Amino acid sequence: MAGLRELAAPFVAPGPSGVAVRTRLKQLTPADVEVLRRVGAHLGALASGDLKARCRDGLGHDAEAWAVRKRELTSASSSRWAGSITKATHDQWALARRGQAAHLQCLEAAVRTIGHRLSLPIGEKGSKRAPGGYRSKREWHAKTRRLHTLEDRLARERADRESGTVHVVRGGKRLARNRHHLEATQLTEVEWRRRWEAERWFLQADGESGKRFGNETIRVGPNGEVSIRLPAPLRQWANAPHGRYVLTGRVAFAHRGPDWADRIAANRAVAYRIHHDPARGRWYVTASWQIPPTRTIPIEAALADGVIGVDMNADHLAAWRLDTCGNPTGSPRRFFCDLSGTAGHRDAQVRHALTRLLHWTRACGVKAIAVEDLDFTAEKTREKHGRRRGFRQLISGMPTGRLRARLTSMADATGIAVIAVDPAYTSKWGAQHWQKPLISKNRKTTRHDAASIAIGRRAQGHPVRRRTAPPPAHRSDEQGHRTVQAGPEAPGCEGPRPRISGPRTGCVPPDAASTRATSASRTVRDAPVEQVWVQDSLLVTDEERLVIGQHGTHSVVA
Repeated sequence: MAGLRELAAPFVAPGPSGVAVRTRLKQLTPADVEVLRRVGAHLGALASGDLKARCRDGLGHDAEAWAVRKRELTSASSSRWAGSITKATHDQWALARRGQAAHLQCLEAAVRTIGHRLSLPIGEKGSKRAPGGYRSKREWHAKTRRLHTLEDRLARERADRESGTVHVVRGGKRLARNRHHLEATQLTEVEWRRRWEAERWFLQADGESGKRFGNETIRVGPNGEVSIRLPAPLRQWANAPHGRYVLTGRVAFAHRGPDWADRIAANRAVAYRIHHDPARGRWYVTASWQIPPTRTIPIEAALADGVIGVDMNADHLAAWRLDTCGNPTGSPRRFFCDLSGTAGHRDAQVRHALTRLLHWTRACGVKAIAVEDLDFTAEKTREKHGRRRGFRQLISGMPTGRLRARLTSMADATGIAVIAVDPAYTSKWGAQHWQKPLISKNRKTTRHDAASIAIGRRAQGHPVRRRTAPPPAHRSDEQGHRTVQAGPEAPGCEGPRPRISGPRTGCVPPDAASTRATSASRTVRDAPVEQVWVQDSLLVTDEERLVIGQHGTHSVVA
C-alpha cells in the first residue's frame, strides 16, 4: 500500500542483565538513625561537589581528571567511597546527556511542524500524513511568536550540546521547584526540607568480588546484620573494629533471597543502597548484582505453541490467545491497572497486571507473549497533537519503558519469551479486519482486543488482515484458494479433508444381519411389501453347504 512505512521485523527481547531487591531496615535505634543521617549528609556533600567538577570538565574530561577527583574524595572519605561517588557521577552525567539529546529531538520536531503549517494558507485542510494551515489569523500570529521562542531554545540547547554543558540538580528539578509552590504541593517548609535532604544523601556502595560477602563498604551478612565502613571524619561513631558501625536491626530479602544468599556465600559482588522515605519515616536497603543475560531462543521455537498478543492501554492490558495459524482462540482477557497517583503506586499496579498476565499465559501452555515496541518520545509534543491535551497527557502517563523492563524481567523468571513487534497500524488494522467479525451476542470485542490479535499475528509473521486475496466477483473458488488460510492439518471447512482409513462415517457400523435383510421400495403408498429372506453365510458350516448342494433347497440339517 502506498504511503505506508516499512515495518520492522519482530524479535525476541533479551532478558535482564541485573537483579535488584529491596527490603526494609527495621528496629533501628536513635543512634543508628543519627549515624545514617550523618554519613548520608557527609557523602552527599562530596557527591554534589564531584558532580559540579564533572559538569565543569564537560567533553574535556579524561582519565587523568577522573584520577584527580578520586584522590580528592579519598582523603575526605575512603578509596571505596570515592569510587562509588565518581561512578554515580559519571552515570548521572551520561543520563543528562541522553535527556538533552531527546529534548533536542522534540524541539526540532516542533520547529519543523510549526514552520510547515505557517507556510500554508490560513484555513487549508490537512491530510492524514501532514497537518494543514492554522484556522485563523490570531492562531497564525500566536504560532509565529511561539516559533521564535522555540528557535531560541533550540539554539541554546545546540550550543550546550556542542560544548558538553548539562544542567543537573541533585535531588530533582521538580522537588527544587516545589520550594516556591509549597501551597500548591500541600507541603510545609519543614516537610519539603526533609525530602530535599533525603534525596541528596549518598549511601550506596559498589560490590567487589572476592571480598567478604561481596562488599567491603556496606556489608550484609547471612544472618541479616548490616555494617557500614564509616568515612574518615566520622570514625568516632564506630562501634566495631576497623572503623565500622553495625546497625541494631536485621534485614531479610523475601524476593530472590536464595539467590542473594548464594552470592554472598561465594563472596561475589553485591551492591547496596540505603535510602530514607521521609513521608513514611522508614529506611530501606536495596541489593543489586549483575547476571549473565539469558540466551534468547529462536523465534520459531518460541511460537511453537502459539502466542499471546498484548495491547497496552492507559488503564488495562488487552490480551488474546492465538494458535499457531494466527487464529484467535477462546475469549479475550483484560488485566486492569490504575496508573494514577505516585510512581510507586503505578509501579505496583504494573507488577500486579503483569503477574496476572503471566499466570494466564502459563495456564494456556503458551511460551511467548507479543507486545508492541512502543516509544512515545517523539509522539507527545503539543505541535503534533494540537489541542488534544487529554491525549497528550494520556500517552505521557503510560509507563512504556517501565512496562518493558518489568515484563522482560518477570517473563525471564517464568521461562516465557517476549517478542517485540513494530507498533505501526496495529490498532487501525486490527479494528478494520478483526473487530466486527468477532462481535457476538455474548461478547463485545473492543478496538483494543482487535489490536492484540494484530500484534500476535505480526509476531507470527502473518499479515494482519484475515485473507490477503479477496474472492472474485461471483464469490467462487475457481481461481484457487485464498493465499492466507489455515494449514491442512487444522480443522476447518475450506479445502479437502484428509483421508482417514476405515469407514467413511464416524458412527458404529451396523451388524451384518440388518445389512443383509433389506426391504423393497416404499415409494408407492399402500403398496405391499415383499419380504426377502437371505441366509447369513457366516452361520452355515461346511457340512451344511454339502447338504444344501445335494438337495438344492434352503433347508437346515440338524
